[in-house]
Amino acid sequence: MTASTAGGITVHRCAVRVVRRGGWSWGPDPRGLLQRVLDALPDLLAAEFGEHLTGDGPDLEITEPVRLSVRLATRGTGGLEPAGLVLERVAGADPVPLAAPVPTPPPAQSTMDVAADVSVVGDVPASAVAVLFEELAARDELAALLALLPEEAVRTYLAALLAEIDSARAFSPGPVAELAAELARRLALPEPPTTRAELLGLLETHHRDSLEQAATPVDGKASGDVAAVPRRAGETRVGSVLPFLLMGPLARTGYLDAIGPALSGVDLLGDAPLFAAALAYQVLGEPHRGWRRTPEDEIAAATFAGLESVPDLTAFARQAGPALPVLDGVLALSLSRGHDPGDPLLVTGVDDGLLLVDATGLFPIAWSSTVAGLLPHWEGCGRPPVLVRDSPLPPACLRELAAAGVRFLTDARPVRDDPVSRLSSRTPLWTTGGVEPRLAAELPAGPLDDLARTLFGGHRAVPRAEDHALDRTAALAASLSLGMISGRLWGGETPVLALTRFAGLEATVRFTRDAVRVKIPLGRRHADLDRGGALADVPDVVWLGGRTLTFSGG
Repeated sequence: MTASTAGGITVHRCAVRVVRRGGWSWGPDPRGLLQRVLDALPDLLAAEFGEHLTGDGPDLEITEPVRLSVRLATRGTGGLEPAGLVLERVAGADPVPLAAPVPTPPPAQSTMDVAADVSVVGDVPASAVAVLFEELAARDELAALLALLPEEAVRTYLAALLAEIDSARAFSPGPVAELAAELARRLALPEPPTTRAELLGLLETHHRDSLEQAATPVDGKASGDVAAVPRRAGETRVGSVLPFLLMGPLARTGYLDAIGPALSGVDLLGDAPLFAAALAYQVLGEPHRGWRRTPEDEIAAATFAGLESVPDLTAFARQAGPALPVLDGVLALSLSRGHDPGDPLLVTGVDDGLLLVDATGLFPIAWSSTVAGLLPHWEGCGRPPVLVRDSPLPPACLRELAAAGVRFLTDARPVRDDPVSRLSSRTPLWTTGGVEPRLAAELPAGPLDDLARTLFGGHRAVPRAEDHALDRTAALAASLSLGMISGRLWGGETPVLALTRFAGLEATVRFTRDAVRVKIPLGRRHADLDRGGALADVPDVVWLGGRTLTFSGG
């Protein structure tokens, strides 16, 4: 709408973006979904600004960007429900009243890039913990996520939620109440706390150290003595575009939206670029001598993270530990929702633990040091049959799986007291029973071994960390993205194929005030990525200051 209308609203520039958080499908009519949003927009604007349309006063102008968030109704008519109105000030702009008389037409906004000596990446937008948990609650998935979290994480994020809400606000059903109920269940309390004071007392009594850590800001220099310096505007040539290709799948599954709230809950939101650097290192070259990076990989990781250079990530890996189960849980839920209970899951031993993998597409779902840690994920997938690969399995693994009621088939030679029987087949196989022998053909031994060896063994995000929790979190996220790319391009292939195919694909990355633009050389690989939808824009990247990541060819 560009022409003035009496008693109406004139919109000079409007951008409509439909975002799917979680799940795998846009539904039967994606274009119709977008049209529904466009059709509802005039009524939504009128409802928000109707008070300014009454009377005969002067025209009013809103000079700041306006974001109107709506969500699809989950039940009933299937219409749109207003979810809130947020006014976002342009970075560095002076305060401007919401509505003011219009003296003259506003000047056109410059589209020129900022000067090369102006830092354009560094300010991480605010990201509330409550936003993530409220969205999970709206999808009836919060309880499932909480069941996957260790008790330390439940305490940490309950304290973070309490810090975000007004101390005078009454205790009401919602994320706080669900986390309180989960904590009370684990502590075997007769009933959960019903007031804020009771909840604070519970946290202080049972976990005083965690509460103090949550209330004390973490030193922003998570890397030790070296601060992360934001990257300045300009153009950089990177030897591998692979880290940037991870973004689209992570955005489509809702993982990207969870990074900010997860880090915010442990006071590490400002260190989101360090998480991005770890994610980049996970898909770049294997470190030499177990720890040394090539200059090309360091440049690629720093550019992806929006930094001038990547500091040592060891301290960040330790401090981010409580946030990692939340990210792992969000990823696992997205995969569990799409799993067919009739299809088998795979289990292989890696990194002194067990890796649970979806046989279709070889998507890693979760890693755990124990069988008990994998059981909630197995149940979330519908309790399907399991194929256990002959690999470095923890002691008593087969016996514990059978005791938990898992029906499995394995090529791992059992030990005494393992409740399995051998199948009459050319290849030595054992089973608990209840598994069709034909499923043995669906055990992709070679590709599964490659996945575990490459992404969970050879590639390390932080090789000098005391434990490898951040490595595994980055490996799970990278495997999800690479698997989705492989599936779209070649159908049924493994994440390792996308890793090897695009590892050497160069790109030029340009940083501007509003976007990070990635230009990929034209050719067969660019055509494959474009055809597979891997070059779609990714908005609101948390470690890039909320900027949009765009792709082009040339």
